Amino acid sequence: MSDSDAPRFVDKRAAARMDGEDGDAPAPETEEAAPEEAPADDLREQLEAAQAAAERFEANWKRAAADLANYKRRVEQERSEQARLVSAATVINLLPIRDDFGRAVETLDSTLAGLNWVQGVLAIERKLDGLLESMGVSEVPAEGETFDPTRHEAVGRGPGPENVCLHVVQKGYALNDAVIRPAMVIVGEGGEAEPPGPAETESENEGA
Repeated sequence: MSDSDAPRFVDKRAAARMDGEDGDAPAPETEEAAPEEAPADDLREQLEAAQAAAERFEANWKRAAADLANYKRRVEQERSEQARLVSAATVINLLPIRDDFGRAVETLDSTLAGLNWVQGVLAIERKLDGLLESMGVSEVPAEGETFDPTRHEAVGRGPGPENVCLHVVQKGYALNDAVIRPAMVIVGEGGEAEPPGPAETESENEGA
């Protein structure tokens, strides 16, 4: 058998590759056109708009921060005022009890001073005074003081130094230096005080 009669084996893949090399090469992909650069005026306008927006955001933030600070301050003031009012109301309700204790002690007979129940009343009075003092309550000075309408309430007038508190009818009290109950006083209207009568002189001599 001659070589020409022998069967031929063809590599189709190689043949296809050769055909591709011999044929026209595919046209290269066209590059996309570069975008045109934005004009400088447009960039400047965008920058100005961004700066204006940033300034608005900053102003709004500052306003919100200031509103929050004012709100916190207002809440603290309201709480403080509410606490002050509650404390004042409590003190005002305790003052009549303090007055009753004062009158009870003033009218006690000196011969009863050593009795246990008298000592108990005096101890309660001291505790009440300590409680009021711890709450910031102080007595308003009155007797012998110049009459002050912001601290005193005149309930009568009598002979004595003009515009001077001669006698305290009811004690006044202040809470943290703010008067919550003025002292009721008798105010001098000028002239000399009347001398004590015979009955008063005899009682003083008996007491001596």
